[in-house]
Amino acid sequence: MYSTALLLRIAKMVSVFAIGIMALLIVIGNTTDYYTNYYFVEHVMKMDTIFPDSKIHYRHIDNPVLFHIGYIFIITMETAMTFCCLKGSWLLFKNLKSTPGTFHASKNWAVAGLITGIIIWFLGFEVIGGEWFAMWQSSTWNGLGSAERIISFLGLTMILLHFKDESVSE
Repeated sequence: MYSTALLLRIAKMVSVFAIGIMALLIVIGNTTDYYTNYYFVEHVMKMDTIFPDSKIHYRHIDNPVLFHIGYIFIITMETAMTFCCLKGSWLLFKNLKSTPGTFHASKNWAVAGLITGIIIWFLGFEVIGGEWFAMWQSSTWNGLGSAERIISFLGLTMILLHFKDESVSE
């Protein structure tokens, strides 16, 4: 039977790995089917589906070059998140049975990946997309529900990673 400490370490590693795989699938989707989510970014930045009487239409952007730059920036951030989470989960795996200090030190890449994800989906989608570009007003181009789901898992995994690491006994 495995110790509770080892099982908790495995849960940390698996959670970070799952987030890394999710990010990898997002990057693959965004690069192999570029225009599907490009149009999402375009419409959010154009603000062409928010409430017609909204007084914040002055914030809209109507420049295809900026749409591509914004979307490529998102994909780049998702790629960085993928790398950090997958490397982080590998380091956690390699150090599953290490001392608590060594295991804790191996979390740095995982934390970097989670923070990158929080930047993408909280700052990018919730703050900039949702509030600045009023994505919440659009019934068609609204990714806030998906962003909230992802942010919840990122936050819970960040909390899980920072539970105290006990020594592993067999």
